[in-house]
Amino acid sequence: MALALSAVMATAWSIQRRTGATGWIDVCWTFGTGLVACLASLVPVPDGGAVSLRQVMVALLVAIWSFRLGGHLLLRTWQAGDDPRYRDLIDQWGATADRRMFLQLQAQAAVGLILAVSAAVAAHNPRPGLGFVDLLGALLLLTALIGEALSDWELRRFRSDPANRDRVCEAGFWKWSRHPNYFFEWLCWLAYPLIAIDASYPAGWVTLLAPICMYWVLVHVSGVPPLEQHMLRSRGQLFREVQARTRPFFPFPRLKSGH
Repeated sequence: MALALSAVMATAWSIQRRTGATGWIDVCWTFGTGLVACLASLVPVPDGGAVSLRQVMVALLVAIWSFRLGGHLLLRTWQAGDDPRYRDLIDQWGATADRRMFLQLQAQAAVGLILAVSAAVAAHNPRPGLGFVDLLGALLLLTALIGEALSDWELRRFRSDPANRDRVCEAGFWKWSRHPNYFFEWLCWLAYPLIAIDASYPAGWVTLLAPICMYWVLVHVSGVPPLEQHMLRSRGQLFREVQARTRPFFPFPRLKSGH
């Protein structure tokens, strides 16, 4: 799994160098992580028996996540080409950009490995049949995907209106969070601990690494910080005002001062 994801991200590095379009990086990461996680969820078959319903369910959940997010990123890259977060890094790194980007993408392969292992561990929970927590995990992931898709749609619709040029989206979920799509993406990965953690399955606790890792990456590393720096450079005071009245991640209204 580690070698496969490392190869996927090395390919992503090569593609973005040849095309100059950094958007392909996340396209490759999403489809690559999804494929590895699906395969790892389905094999090996325990004790030489049939694939369990839980293995099939987890593989389907991973596939739905991968196709939804990957398709969105593919369309965005096809239309725009560049991702401002990666472009800003390349500009900052200057002459060392190729080497540092390669290392950056290998670090992202490690994140993908944590997510894929978490899905596989959940899939191989030996608990017989599908129970309430399995269905609850599936419902949580599907609900999070709907929220993420709605957030992406709200942002696309806002940007498609010429009157919103140089403005900041505050429609729908974006009124409550500066990055609701990131929040719903993180929420997806809480589904696997629900499916995996069981008193008779100690390995299930490993799946907590998925939401912990995604929160750290999205909020502190490659999600919110570089995107907000880009927004401050491009929107300035307008975005500072949005920062003052909107939460950065969790999509809940801020309490007014004194309440």
